Amino acid sequence: MNEQITLDFTEKEQQPVPEPKPVSLRLISFDLRADFGFFRKPDVNDGLQLSYNMLHKPALLGILGAIAGLKGYAQKGQWPEYYKWLKEVQVGIEPLKPYHEKGNFTKTALTYTNTVGYANADGNLIVHENTLRLPAYRVYVLLNEADELQNRLLNRIRNQEAEFVPYLGKNEFTAWWENVAEYEVAPFEAERDFTVSTLFIRDYPVRSQRRKPRFSPSARAVTNQATFAYFERLPIGFDEQLLQYELAEFAYTDWALQAGSQIEGLYELSALDGTKCVIQLF
Repeated sequence: MNEQITLDFTEKEQQPVPEPKPVSLRLISFDLRADFGFFRKPDVNDGLQLSYNMLHKPALLGILGAIAGLKGYAQKGQWPEYYKWLKEVQVGIEPLKPYHEKGNFTKTALTYTNTVGYANADGNLIVHENTLRLPAYRVYVLLNEADELQNRLLNRIRNQEAEFVPYLGKNEFTAWWENVAEYEVAPFEAERDFTVSTLFIRDYPVRSQRRKPRFSPSARAVTNQATFAYFERLPIGFDEQLLQYELAEFAYTDWALQAGSQIEGLYELSALDGTKCVIQLF
């Protein structure tokens, strides 16, 4: 006896497709400064504590979180609130003239006693830190005005207001910002020679992308002479499995780069006064 099989082709109830969140992007910059700064490198635990020379993205997200009123580290093994909400925000970082010398900020070695009780369980803890003096950066942030949190952050940057006091690496290194500016922004295609105003992630040797120096008979001078190229390996985020920094190779230079140079995340900014520049957002 053949068993009869019934097939049910009734259309299943479809789940509603969530509407895409509205997007209204705004590129804003501000100049961030402090008397001192210390962005501790985690690979040194004894002796002289070293600092990154450049402000890096995880530290900048902490500053933006302080401005927005988001909480920091509260429990070991859990990501801070500011990182959860802001880690996808794209930023650009430019060391600010005249506070640096070819990308390098002045550093001084400070020695002090850590008086926290748990740090002195086995005797006085003497700390030696290689601290930045007068670090200053122009920070570019791409924010979505249609997002409630990012819109709040945008308005607080404009008004120079902060929920918590921002600092450059340590509580005692209070930071402030000024010269807030906004731009028209468009993706940049390297169809001509160009310079990058910010730090940028390098996937290839920068020298191979540099425009060759040219002699100008009329000016009797060489243009695009090699002046400086600064390199540093910096954090761009966190490896959420290993709970440690994710690093990238950065460059900062005043060299003119060749048309066709392969650098991702480049944007051309147009200020209200008509000036333009090329930056990298990451």
